[in-house]
Amino acid sequence: MLPIAPLMIEHRLIERRLSLARRQLADLEVGKVDDSLLVDLVAFIRQYADRCHHGKEEDLLFVALDAKPLSSDQARILGELRAEHIAGRKLTHELNTARAAYQQGEFDALHIIVGHIRQLLDFYPRHIEKEDRNFFLPVIKLFSPAEQEELFRAFWEFDAKLYHEDWAHHVSELEAG
Repeated sequence: MLPIAPLMIEHRLIERRLSLARRQLADLEVGKVDDSLLVDLVAFIRQYADRCHHGKEEDLLFVALDAKPLSSDQARILGELRAEHIAGRKLTHELNTARAAYQQGEFDALHIIVGHIRQLLDFYPRHIEKEDRNFFLPVIKLFSPAEQEELFRAFWEFDAKLYHEDWAHHVSELEAG
């Protein structure tokens, strides 16, 4: 299995969660607000799409690619992907800020929430398509079979570590009261 396969599988789960967000958006557009669904969307993006998925890309794949002879097109796309990850984090933060404002009684924040979800629903499919169709397959060929195996192993170790980090963080939150 190519080391990019887990990343592409993760994309399918992100797409499934976005499909749920699209349905949620329809409710929000008519004023039906379920804060627990918004909290869940933000948590999913932060923990799964960003920390788990983008974490493997940024901390492992992109770092390994920095040592490879990328074509100018590949280098350009790599720069775009890094910038898109930052933009996605910012957008998610802004969504959560608007969600919190709405919960505090700032009901005009609903249109901001709707706008941010629309942006996320536009952003992630384009980002995923760029990685799946234009980036992953060409750049993985820059790695030898041994390097690909090492990258695959590093992805699994990253996920195992992340699982423990998540639970340690959860226990710390519970302890803090």
